[in-house]
Amino acid sequence: MFNIKKLNEYREGNRFEVKSAQGGLPSSIWETYSAFANTDGGIILLGATENADKSLSIVGVPNAEVRIKEFWDTVNNRQKVSVNILTNKDVYTADIDGKTIIVIEVPRAKRQDRPIYLNDNVFRATYRRNGEGDYRCSERAVRNLLRDADDTEGDSAVVEKLSLDALDKETIAGYRRVFENRKQGHAWIKLEDDEFLEKIKAIKFGENGKAHPTKAGLLMFGYDYKITDVFQEYFLDYREPFDPSGMRWRDRVTSGTGEWSGNLFDFYYRIASRLTADIRVPFALDKEGIRIDDTPMHKAMREALANALIHADYTERRGLVIEKRKWTITISNPGGLRMSKADAVKGGNSDPRNKALFGMFALVGIGERAGSGLYSIKKVWRDEKMPEPVLEEAFDPDRTILTLVARIDSVDENVGVNVGVNVGVKLSKTETNIFELIGNRQGMTVEKLSEFIGKDTRTIERGLKKLRESGLIERVGSDKSGEWKVKG
Repeated sequence: MFNIKKLNEYREGNRFEVKSAQGGLPSSIWETYSAFANTDGGIILLGATENADKSLSIVGVPNAEVRIKEFWDTVNNRQKVSVNILTNKDVYTADIDGKTIIVIEVPRAKRQDRPIYLNDNVFRATYRRNGEGDYRCSERAVRNLLRDADDTEGDSAVVEKLSLDALDKETIAGYRRVFENRKQGHAWIKLEDDEFLEKIKAIKFGENGKAHPTKAGLLMFGYDYKITDVFQEYFLDYREPFDPSGMRWRDRVTSGTGEWSGNLFDFYYRIASRLTADIRVPFALDKEGIRIDDTPMHKAMREALANALIHADYTERRGLVIEKRKWTITISNPGGLRMSKADAVKGGNSDPRNKALFGMFALVGIGERAGSGLYSIKKVWRDEKMPEPVLEEAFDPDRTILTLVARIDSVDENVGVNVGVNVGVKLSKTETNIFELIGNRQGMTVEKLSEFIGKDTRTIERGLKKLRESGLIERVGSDKSGEWKVKG
């Protein structure tokens, strides 16, 4: 059924396309079908046009039933469209002001069906949605989709070109200590390292009869210079900038320095404490009278870190980047989502990209709640009355980006702060939050600022106006495609 509220939600998320169908089905409808299916779904409206002010004019579709039959005939033609992911309820007519329109609701395709491509040409006719338009995927992006669709051994595959010397013995010893503390009395505790590593799928025997690391074992326990022999794009980066420009670092940890192993297990333990260092701990005692220093927010922050490490695509560019600023923590890992954003946040379904890695982390109590990570994080933030975490996808290179507002309530609304770059400018909490978020993230729109801060758009617009008049921020580019930036 036609739902105007749902339509408006899709419009706000750039998951909406209007097309005229006066002379038959427009040829561009198939590119949009492919793009929506390969991204996060969307609605195609046939029989309308979009005006310059973004309002819609309904023109109607002559012979709507004929056009619908034509649509079904084509979408079921495998030479034109690789897979039909629609059902009868997804394509229907609606009457508006006495005119008939056709509504096509395209869901996000299951990863096993992706990429959805056209004209029997996967590398030249696969599309995705980016902003308000459809774009043709690069060959690399298509190969990423094809790899995600493959359910074969994945990260449990053996790396026969490397020996067990590629694994750091200190990391293995550290992992085993954590395992023993959590699994006291477990039969694997007494095993030799080689036997233990084989049990957790960190090593396998190759066709030559010798033991070699698996891809997961290499990522978890390997030296980074050995990891990059297999995963050329592998890079881990944690940073805390001194200032909004991000040119100077208060703290930074990266792989590839030679100062530590550079593997995932060691990175997790180096970074988890840094991420949670500034979280307030209320005074509370357990049943034995011992102070509780671990809050739900601590656990949720560690869950967010584990999720990124487990779900990252280590063959994709730019590596895994975690940036902790005064107000926000952004965790950006290579690789897109393997399910829709709605399903990822809702929880209950687990589809880790790296199943063997997931198992290794779970054995030591890290990321062990299958399919509940993002749901748990969202619930904790809601319980703490913080703005909800924002989950985004970016493409080519494919990335999943989770932004957490970490300290939004630390400035009193009535007191405000003096901004160091312009001494004498007094800002309220809301204005300070706007200033910090613009400095922390690119592409912050009024709508996104409203979502992060929890204020209506008119309040955000007033804050932006004051910041601009105070010389603290500037608008770069046009009102439609530009963005706000911190001056100086």
